[in-house]
Amino acid sequence: MKKDNAPESSASENPKKSREFFEVRIPRFSFKDTSTNVYLVFVLVVFAFLLGMLTNKVMYLEKVSKSNTANVSAQAGQAVNPTQPPPPPQVVDVAVGKLPILGNANAKVTIVEFSDFQCPFCKRYFDDAGKQVQEKYINTGKAKLAYRHYPLTTIHPNAQKAAEASECANEQGKFWEYHDLLFGQQETWSPQSATDVLTSFTDLSGQAGLDTTKFRACLDSQKYKKNVDDDAAAGTTAQVDGTPAFFVNGNRITGAQPFSEFQKVIEQELKK
Repeated sequence: MKKDNAPESSASENPKKSREFFEVRIPRFSFKDTSTNVYLVFVLVVFAFLLGMLTNKVMYLEKVSKSNTANVSAQAGQAVNPTQPPPPPQVVDVAVGKLPILGNANAKVTIVEFSDFQCPFCKRYFDDAGKQVQEKYINTGKAKLAYRHYPLTTIHPNAQKAAEASECANEQGKFWEYHDLLFGQQETWSPQSATDVLTSFTDLSGQAGLDTTKFRACLDSQKYKKNVDDDAAAGTTAQVDGTPAFFVNGNRITGAQPFSEFQKVIEQELKK
């Protein structure tokens, strides 16, 4: 072989030639070239912008996917939050209790009311929808009303004694008369102290035509405390979570709803 014809060598075998090879390929990325620097900065800015848009898009799609999953679960009747208790049943078999029924005992529709004499929302029902229900359905013999105690003693400190006072009025045959006086004068006795309110309850018994001495003795004895507690326990069993609460032939209505809500359910029951 001629000396001037050197044998072919691989890049790994000739480091010097290898360096020359890379030096030929890299110049376009050299940061010594100002125009190249501007080009690279532009490319990086565009790339960063596109990457940000892509990231936001992915986050948006994940959010939409989670929202759709929650909606589908809710529509399917699945609990999205497994720690949240299920809502109370809409229809419950509730007894009428021990107090006298208001209205025709044979009426087709039975309304059971769990109430608190010191509750302002219960008074709102008494003043508004309650009067319309009584006029249209109870007085006409289409429905009857059973009152049951559910005193919220943690926020209404006089509610328990008011309930016991109504039981003492019932002992003399004047429950509904006393019931109306308690709600009618709620704003007077509600803010009173535990001592003063007993005097007010006794005064109301006189307005209802009761023997005030017997009434006060009954109230002081707490003889009907168990009746009140039994009603409250029945309400808890029916999952009453606030007052007033109603069961129209077992159909739950919660709160001081307008008359139209009661009318709708009562009319449905009358058609059955």
